[in-house]
Amino acid sequence: MSIQAETVGNRLKTIRAQKNLTLDEVAKLTDVSKPMLGQIERGQSTPTITTLAKIATGLKVPMSTFLREEEPEYTVADVRPQMLIEEESGLMRAGTMFPYDPVRNVEIFYLELDSGCKHASDKHLEGTEEYLLLLRGKLDLTVGGKTVTLHKQQAVRFRADLPHAYHNPYGESCTLYNLIFYPAD
Repeated sequence: MSIQAETVGNRLKTIRAQKNLTLDEVAKLTDVSKPMLGQIERGQSTPTITTLAKIATGLKVPMSTFLREEEPEYTVADVRPQMLIEEESGLMRAGTMFPYDPVRNVEIFYLELDSGCKHASDKHLEGTEEYLLLLRGKLDLTVGGKTVTLHKQQAVRFRADLPHAYHNPYGESCTLYNLIFYPAD
């Protein structure tokens, strides 16, 4: 796979604009000359790996930012029963909607909890947050010893760096999306 000079240049230009930096400032941060940075931004030069590493380090972005393929404008994910993994003696089913993305630091799951299901989770990395979006049913969420009841079409955000548990003591199953946001490196 070869990355196009124009792609690298456009990504550099975008990052520089997002950080509100001039070419002079980027040159100082990266130890790459202003003329070379200008050539890269205009797509007139493809940087070496060494130069790209200097730019990424100086701008505090992963080098893969410049090397990854263009993402599609949208991605559709759906739940297929054969993709669900059973837990809690079959009372819970979980499937990945969007796997962990290191650029966005997020992963998204689909969950179904039958009546009587209780699922405990250890604490995640410091700074991790979870969002639960309840589509159907009711669910009790316990975080740090406190319990909140979610009703159909409600959502909650909570610190997932504390032990937490999902419990469905109600008469019908519940369905929800679970978004996990990890702290930036």
